[in-house]
Amino acid sequence: MNKKIQVLVVDDSAVMRQLLTEILNSDAGIEVVGTAPDPYVARDKIKLLNPDVLTLDVEMPRMDGLAFLRNLMRLRPMPVVMCSSLTQKGAAVALDALALGAVDFVAKPAVDVAHGIKESAQEIIAKVKMAARAQVRPLVEVPAMSVADRHDAGVVLPKRSAPTHFATTDRIIAIGASTGGTEAIKEVLTHLPSDVPGIVIAQHIPQAFSGPFALRMDGCSVLNVCEARDGQPILAGHVYIAPGDRHLIVARDGARYQCRLSDGELVNRHRPSVDVLFRSVAQSAGRNSIGVMLTGMGRDGAEGMKEMREAGASTIAQDENTSVVWGMPGAAWQIGAAQSLHPLPQIAGRIVDLAGAHPETPQRRSQSS
Repeated sequence: MNKKIQVLVVDDSAVMRQLLTEILNSDAGIEVVGTAPDPYVARDKIKLLNPDVLTLDVEMPRMDGLAFLRNLMRLRPMPVVMCSSLTQKGAAVALDALALGAVDFVAKPAVDVAHGIKESAQEIIAKVKMAARAQVRPLVEVPAMSVADRHDAGVVLPKRSAPTHFATTDRIIAIGASTGGTEAIKEVLTHLPSDVPGIVIAQHIPQAFSGPFALRMDGCSVLNVCEARDGQPILAGHVYIAPGDRHLIVARDGARYQCRLSDGELVNRHRPSVDVLFRSVAQSAGRNSIGVMLTGMGRDGAEGMKEMREAGASTIAQDENTSVVWGMPGAAWQIGAAQSLHPLPQIAGRIVDLAGAHPETPQRRSQSS
């Protein structure tokens, strides 16, 4: 028999500890081996119980969750799923937690927490299971309950053949990511030059978090980064991040590209969906585009990237060793959608190389070391 994933729940709220315990224990593959009301009790129980995954609240007495997470990831790295409120402050804290090494986060509703958490039961279970398989690395400090139907991209954007001739040769770069993606995107954007072609990004992220994430990326990059707006022109040196809970579609506007937003159904249980973004890029830009798949859970984006490649685009994916979860890039590689795999530190350089290459230059399917 497969060993159950052993979880320690850390939260100052007795109600939340009970709710999370009930939700996680409802899955046959998970066992909550203990709970803790604060980081000091959690520290002792980690030593005693040696759990596989930790769920960690942000606001707790005696030591806040971020301070505890920083110490934990430095001294005893382990998979952590943060619990953060759906507020602007909660978004900032969640992004800080991901930067410190948390695998993912669960967004707690600001009101009627008990009901909201129960509605997110399947998401919580899936994230804990995914965290148990994630690659967690030591922190190196630097100064300074319903399941949505699974749809494909056709419910938002019907599949059609990409045109063979385009009125423009302007390049466009499309990036997809999920679990571990906020830090992976940061790694890529901070190493790209200011004259890089326009970039569109679909990152699986809650609605309240996409704006703060875009602002954070804008502050650490020479590129102009924003949350995409409907009808916004896509310009070189600019990055457009899909708003949480809206699909980002690239459309043609004469010889230019523009952002279009859609409230269409969830695709692969996500909105924004990478499949929707990649399909739109395949149809609007074809061989003038570059597709990049970064770390993430699931298969969203693999089929869309395959459509990009079939339309003549250059396509690359993050390798397994540097991915927090090699679900999305692995799926793209397995079906032949990604032409090559690269470690995360090499992705930006590869984008620059491809952006400067002739669109029709064939790319051999390979894995970089």
